[in-house]
Amino acid sequence: MNFTIDTIVFDEKGLVPAIIQDIYSGKVLMLAFMNKESLQKTLETNMTWFFSRKRKQLWNKGETSGNKQLVKKISYDCDADTLLVEVEQIGVTCHTGEASCFHNEIRTTEEVGAFNREIVNDLYDFIQYRKENPVEGSYTNYLFTQGIDKILKKIGEESSEVIIGAKNPGKDELIYELSDLIYHSIVLMINKGVTIDELKGELTKRMMAKQAK
Repeated sequence: MNFTIDTIVFDEKGLVPAIIQDIYSGKVLMLAFMNKESLQKTLETNMTWFFSRKRKQLWNKGETSGNKQLVKKISYDCDADTLLVEVEQIGVTCHTGEASCFHNEIRTTEEVGAFNREIVNDLYDFIQYRKENPVEGSYTNYLFTQGIDKILKKIGEESSEVIIGAKNPGKDELIYELSDLIYHSIVLMINKGVTIDELKGELTKRMMAKQAK
C-alpha cells in the first residue's frame, strides 16, 4: 500500500500524537504531537519535527540542544491516529538531562523489580561506576588495574568454562558460566570504550540485512 499523509487521521486541531522510541533499546523516549507539515518535514529530513501546542509553531528536536533524533522507522496504529517513530537518539531526550522523558516512576511491582529487563544496561552502568569510583578489594577494579591482557585472559578462561558447561548435563552450570562471560565481556567493552547502544546497533544492522534478503 502506498502511504500518503492523508492516510493519517489528525484530530480536530490537526494534530496526531507521536510516540518516540529508541530503536536500539526499545525504551519509550517521549510523546509529542505532529501536524501535517511537521510530519512531512520529518519524512523529508529523517529528523523529528513536532508541533508545539503551547507555542503554536513547528520545532525540530535537538535544534538548540544538539540532542537530535535520527528517524529510522515510522509506523501508525490500526486506527491511523497515532504514530510510532523509532529513532537513534543522539544525547539525552529530556530537557532535564534524563535519557527519557518518562523517568518519574509511580510504581514498580515486586516482580518487575526482581526481574529487571534492563539488567544488562544496569550491569554496564554499575561496572562503569565502579571503574570511575574504585573500591578497595573490588574484583572489577582489580581487572581494570591489571589492564587489557588480564581482561582478555579472563574472557578466554570464561569461554572455555562455557564450553565445558554446555557439554555437561542440565543447564544451570551453563547459565552460570554464560553470566560470568557476559560480565567479563562488559568489562572489556568499558575498557575499550564500547557502549551497549553501539553493540545493539551492530546487531540491529545484521537483523535488518537478513530481513532484506
